[in-house]
Amino acid sequence: MINGRCDERFALVRSELERNFSERGEVGASVCVTIDGEPVVDLWGGVADPATGRAWDRDTIAVVMSCTKGATALSAHLLAAAGELDFDAPVARYWPEFAANGKADITVYHLLSHQAGLPAVRDPLPPGALLDWDLMVGRLAAEEPFWAPGTQAGYHAFTFGFLVGEVIRRVSGSSLGAFFGKEVAEPLGLDFHIGLPAAAEDRTARLVPPPLPGPDTPLDRIYLLALTDPTSIQALTVFNTGGYMEPGAADTPAAHAAEIPAAGGITNARSLAGMYAPLATTGEIGSHRLDRGAIARMGACVSASSVDAVIEARTRWTLGFHKSVVSPPGVVPPYRCVLAETAFGHAGMGGSIGFADPAERMSFAFVMNKLNSSVALTNAQPVIDAVYRSLGYTSDRYGSWA
Repeated sequence: MINGRCDERFALVRSELERNFSERGEVGASVCVTIDGEPVVDLWGGVADPATGRAWDRDTIAVVMSCTKGATALSAHLLAAAGELDFDAPVARYWPEFAANGKADITVYHLLSHQAGLPAVRDPLPPGALLDWDLMVGRLAAEEPFWAPGTQAGYHAFTFGFLVGEVIRRVSGSSLGAFFGKEVAEPLGLDFHIGLPAAAEDRTARLVPPPLPGPDTPLDRIYLLALTDPTSIQALTVFNTGGYMEPGAADTPAAHAAEIPAAGGITNARSLAGMYAPLATTGEIGSHRLDRGAIARMGACVSASSVDAVIEARTRWTLGFHKSVVSPPGVVPPYRCVLAETAFGHAGMGGSIGFADPAERMSFAFVMNKLNSSVALTNAQPVIDAVYRSLGYTSDRYGSWA
């Protein structure tokens, strides 16, 4: 059963969410769309915890994996807009220890655009490493880049949050989770946590792991490469995480409480869309004001590659966010994250996504607990398509729909 409200204009969105449950194997999910900062779709349904049958209700929250990177990037942009952080400055200006092993010239710009050459660490990480901030930033400060910084982009799946987050901590004096909570979540009234309070644990949905890879399930290129070459960047990215990628490891109270700002954010669609709403409209977030130039910079593609150095697929990065991207014909596995070209945001492993579209003064979010076996937006994409159809987009203006 779907609960919540949906303006009649966006009835297609409700229909696609219903199809997710009836045809696409959805377990629990929420979807939210705002126009001019006001919600026009705020829907939820399904089961938050299959083990107990607990329903997904209005205030259910869930781990949104790499959607968290959008919150981390926004925090950096707020500091830049305030004149406290220079994206073109060397990271070592703010974090002196980072200059070790040939990293003196790596800039904050490189971190935000996935061009720093630090998608992983080489030496084995101990169990629970991603839950230990000092350990991770110490390892990254000592690491040597895997490629010449600035020469190519490669998805920094977990390290992005520690790299950008430590710069934010050095500049602001607050941890990334505390900064985001005070400067973004609190003034916007968001139920969005990077470091979950214990009191909110019982509202958190349980993640349903994806099916095991097999001949009939999509297997992303990064996993394929990791499994075939244990010495590769891909293997280090996926498997050298101190166990975080093992089934259930990201869904424990300890993992929820830790600040993992590339993958550990916990929220629902209402709050994820609420975070992006100011980026589609006024740019006002509490005492901060992002002008049109700042928002344009957030949405401008700065690195596009047909072969990402880590995931070996097409990527299009802005400074901390990604754009619409579709794999070229014949690429296996295929990947589609189709947004209007004016939109920017971030998807999360398993199928969640949040983004802003300033041209439509619209924000969107989809949050669910059943992970698919790909980073592709298996269930979110039909809902996104329905939003753009409701706004009057046709395939020649928006893209070809599946």
